[in-house]
Amino acid sequence: MRPLLKKPTLDADDLSSYRPISNLSFVSKTIERVVDSRLTRHVDLHSLLPTNQSAYRSKHSTETAVVSVHNELVHAVDAGHVGALVMLDLSSAFDTVDHDVMFNVLSVRFGIRDKALEWLHSYFSYRSQVVSVGESMSSAQLLKCGVPQRSVLGPMTFVMYAEDGTDVFLPSPKVFLAPKICLSCILLSVSLISW
Repeated sequence: MRPLLKKPTLDADDLSSYRPISNLSFVSKTIERVVDSRLTRHVDLHSLLPTNQSAYRSKHSTETAVVSVHNELVHAVDAGHVGALVMLDLSSAFDTVDHDVMFNVLSVRFGIRDKALEWLHSYFSYRSQVVSVGESMSSAQLLKCGVPQRSVLGPMTFVMYAEDGTDVFLPSPKVFLAPKICLSCILLSVSLISW
């Protein structure tokens, strides 16, 4: 793993200004591409992600998500309702993925079982991390959570892991962008009061 400064404007002396980037081998990324294409095909075939899930999906974009949210808010205001936009930025989202929870979600919510789940378990579990900066290198540390950043499987497994996180909001969110969540809530029971 090598630390990468998140933004050039951040303090280089502050460790929280860095993002851990995994150095994955060509073979690892090739295998990940095959698994990712099969996961995506399974999820699409069985419509397992919300229609408005825009992050890390083919034929979905941030632009269409923004247009959808804007449209919902304009329609709410035009109808005399209150529209609200709530945006959450999950800090270090990929690093906080609990492996046991992720495997449970993959099995229960997405129907991934047997050999496929065993392979994913072996791929994500018992990973260790070494930090290298210049000529210096840390000792290896066992990772108990997180998905590798800049990996092929990281984004899709994160989206699957976090997919049900929007269930706590009512009415249902219109758009989900991982690792940033954008919710447009239309409050139909409240009318605008003119002053």
